Formats: sequence, structure tokens, C-alpha cells
Amino acid sequence: MKAQDLKGKTVAFAGSGGLDSCTITRWLTDIGVNVVCFTADLGQPDEDDIEAVRQRMLQAGATDFVLLPAREAIAQAGIDVIQAQACYEGRYWNTTGIARCVLAKAMILEMKKRGLTIFSHGATGRGNDQVRFQLITNMLAPEFEVYAPWRDEAFLARFPGRSEMIDFCQEKGLPVSATKDKPYSTDANLLGLTHESGMLEELTTPAHFVKPIMGCYPVDAPDETVEITVRFEKGVPVEINGNSVGLVEAFLQTNAIGGKYGLGIGTHLVENRFVGIKSRGVYESPGVELLGTCYAYLLQLILDRRAREFYDQLSLLIAKQIYQGYWYDLATKMALQAIKCTAELATGTIKVAIYKGNISFLAATDVAHSLYSEENASMEGVGSYNHADSEGLLRVFGVSARVLATSGQVKLTE
Repeated sequence: MKAQDLKGKTVAFAGSGGLDSCTITRWLTDIGVNVVCFTADLGQPDEDDIEAVRQRMLQAGATDFVLLPAREAIAQAGIDVIQAQACYEGRYWNTTGIARCVLAKAMILEMKKRGLTIFSHGATGRGNDQVRFQLITNMLAPEFEVYAPWRDEAFLARFPGRSEMIDFCQEKGLPVSATKDKPYSTDANLLGLTHESGMLEELTTPAHFVKPIMGCYPVDAPDETVEITVRFEKGVPVEINGNSVGLVEAFLQTNAIGGKYGLGIGTHLVENRFVGIKSRGVYESPGVELLGTCYAYLLQLILDRRAREFYDQLSLLIAKQIYQGYWYDLATKMALQAIKCTAELATGTIKVAIYKGNISFLAATDVAHSLYSEENASMEGVGSYNHADSEGLLRVFGVSARVLATSGQVKLTE
């Protein structure tokens, strides 16, 4: 779709109240398009007053503002990510990717109630979000149309980059926080923050160029160790340090604890975007890192060799599915069903220590389905395991090993 086709029509625009959102809303309004702004309350830690977003978007020209309550939804999605250990290409916990899935679904449901059929967003033509919004809308509401300004030649001619957008907003008197002195963008939700673009595109810019929002860098963390206990029941954190918590509160508490001690702050990653180019991001996700690491320790106790191998394949698949915008498709649903079998067994209490951004295992207790046996694992003369029983096992393994040599497939070389 092109802006010229939208004159006199109403679009539902996914806006956060930032530079791109205000620019696009004002620009569309100026050319005769009615813009209804949709913003999700995803527990954004960089937004002290979510209602302030309403004022910015209305000032930018939106005819209406819709606030979508989505804290519970993003918290549940965060648990799904943790249960799947769905990290993309390292330690990026897919915090923005999964948030796009939550936002898009909530927005589509509300659009249907209001009779709106044009989904619009401010994602750039080089990034992943355009793919996520497009695919999710196509899957959940195939009758909808999608308008992406960053793929519209008219918009691109007017706004080649962020500098022109900043000038535009200043000329229009729009209250945006972006300045040319802080040339990087931030996307935030309850699960974490993503920083990218601007100075971060230069690999000579260190990760600590970013000013943390969810905590501090490890070097600035207190010179002390903090111990944390997390109780999981069927894969869900239900207690933090012995106190009962709901899903949202679990993330709020672990964000505060992890952030204070520099955990999951300033994670640098040069990743492969779905569109085929590499990009550089700096991430903050203290709560997910804390809960995710504790859950990983729990998984070590309950997964046998075959289950572990299958789980790891599912984990990689789900991480890629989230990143590429396929959270709602059949492959993800199938993989999540298999992951739920693991979560059903993930009950136990994990105790860890955090010191200046490092997390270490302290104890595991009350793990009902643990496969670990101290007697069987011991090198001491305890338990029912007889070392001599391995003789027969090794004779069987040795048959195929010797065949590799006699067939000439394996040779001793200097």
C-alpha cells in the first residue's frame, strides 16, 4: 500500500510514542489519513507514565488512542521463551521478537472489534519487525491490509533517515526524546530492552556506550554477592526467595535483582537478520537471564540423553521461529507442545549466586523428577553400580571401533 491510497481512510497504527511513531502519525495526518494509534502496555521499563504516550500520539495527530493491556500476555510469553530456552544466536532472549507477537495479536483482536482493516507499523525496511508484523497479520487476519511507511517511496523521499525525522518533529513541536546527540534507538518491554542503530552500527562503539535502563553494568554493580532462590512448579516460577509471586511479579522482582547486580546488562550480539543482513544490538534482560539460567539448571536434572538432544533441537527451532515472526504457525505449536512435556516435569527449587554480572549454581532441592543419583554418580564405593559391569558394555562398543580400524577408515598418523 502507498500513502496516496490511504487518503480519507483510517489506519490502525502500532505506535510507541517515540520518534518514528510521532513522525509517521503526523506525516499521515498531514496528507489526510485518519490514524488510530494502538499502544500495548507491555510493562515498558523506559516509560514511567504510559498515559504520556497517549498525549504524545494525540498531539502528533492521532484521532484516537487505544491502550492494549498486555502485561499478563507478555509475562506468559516470557515463560514460554524460558521453558524453551529460546535464545537466538547466543544469548539474545528474543525479548523484542516475542513482544511483537504479543502486540500484533492484541492489536488485531481489537481492530476486529472496531471494524478496522488496515494494519500499519513503523518498522524499517531493513529490519525484522516488518517481517513479524506482516506475517502475523497475514496469518491471524488474512483479510487485513498492511501499510508500512518505510516501504513507501513517498515517505522515504521525505525522511531518508533519523536526522530528517528529528528535524520534522522539532518543526512540528512534537515532544520526542530522540536527539542527534543520542543516535541509537531503544525498544522496551517487561522482558528486556533492545538498543540498536546510530552509533551502535559502528563496531568501534563499545557496548557500554549505551546507558542501561534496567540496571547497571557489572563493573558498576555492588562489590558483594547476592543469593537468590527460585521455586518452579511445572515450569513456572511461583516463588522468589520463599515469597509467592505471579508471572508479572516474577519478572519485576528478578529484573530488579538481576539489574542491580549487572546480570544480563549490555549483552552484545552481531546477529543475522531474517532479511539477510547482519545487525548489531546491545541487550538488557536481567530477569529473563536470571529465571532462564535457573531453569536451565533444573533441566540438567530432569532430561536424559535422548530427551536432551531432542529438546535442544526444539529450542533452536523455537528461537528461530520467534525471531522470524512464525510464533503462531503450526511448526511452533507442535514444538511448544513437546516443550510442555518437559515443563510438566520441571518442578524444583534452584538457588544461585550473582556477583557483578556472573551467576553461579549453589543448590537444587525438592526436584521431584530428577534423574540425578548421588550414589550412582559417586566415585566412592557406594550404591548398586558395579564398575566391573562396564566390561561387557565396552566389549560390545569395541566391536564397531575395531571395524573402523580394520576397514581402513581410521588410521594412526603422526
